[in-house]
Amino acid sequence: MEKLDKNSLWERRKFIKNTFKFATATAFIGFGGLDLFAFPPLKKTIKKVTLNNGVKMPILGFGTMDLRDALGEKCVAEAISLGYRLIDTAFIYSNEEAVGNGIKKSGIKREELFVTSKLWVDDMGYEKAKAAFYTTLNKLGLDYLDLYLIHRPRGDVKGSWKAMEELYNEGKIKAIGVSNFDNHQLDDLIANSKIKPAINQIETHAFFQEEKAQESLNKYGIQMEAWAPFAEGRNSLFVDKNLSLIGKKYNKTNAQVSLRWLYQRGIIAIPRTSKKEHMIENLEIFDFELTKEDMRAISKLDLNKTQFLEWT
Repeated sequence: MEKLDKNSLWERRKFIKNTFKFATATAFIGFGGLDLFAFPPLKKTIKKVTLNNGVKMPILGFGTMDLRDALGEKCVAEAISLGYRLIDTAFIYSNEEAVGNGIKKSGIKREELFVTSKLWVDDMGYEKAKAAFYTTLNKLGLDYLDLYLIHRPRGDVKGSWKAMEELYNEGKIKAIGVSNFDNHQLDDLIANSKIKPAINQIETHAFFQEEKAQESLNKYGIQMEAWAPFAEGRNSLFVDKNLSLIGKKYNKTNAQVSLRWLYQRGIIAIPRTSKKEHMIENLEIFDFELTKEDMRAISKLDLNKTQFLEWT
């Protein structure tokens, strides 16, 4: 979203400027009195989904791709102060240290947070995966991860998964999963492993809805998680007229409609932003409900193809 033109950003922000009422509308747990950011206590608890190993994970979190160094540190601390408890990062984002510093600055107890990172393709394989995990843990400054994912199905997937299974059994990771795996790749992994993935994090948004993938994951008992829930603004998502018409009924933005749509599908989402007003906006999706007609209208926006050809 940071690459949008000024008009697109204004369209997204006008709701915030006209109805700045986050003090009573946000739906997350309190942030433990973090005075630095001067925000009122958050009065409700976000819904959590239960993964296939019994671990509970927030259904809405904060993504950190491209948020590095001082900016990344500041954004993570601000997000936590506003009520985000799920923080998603990855080795390839080159920001694990910044994320760890932001967590420290937040003042929130470690057990209240759900921290995810990912194993990159260069570190695939049993020995390399274990070493990469501890590098990630040290950069984050944590004793354990709540979730660790294989970022892409490349290289020695089975050896990497074996290493992750051992780390899981040792209590270093609360849940293990994958990202960007298709059904065939999941079948192969499950057939050759002792522990089934808890998560598959895949591209999911209004223009690439992945309904068949969700059906398959439900059969596997694997939770679906959406990366790029706004398609990073591609295909003009933030000013799409169809989403805007739905949003007008509830005085909500396209971004909020998009997140609510994922929420009602039971899909975890991790929107990323460096703007505090957008962090707040993304939290304000729990005080309205899309109708069946709304959901059907959004389903018609599906182009059934990735918006990130560079990732294929």
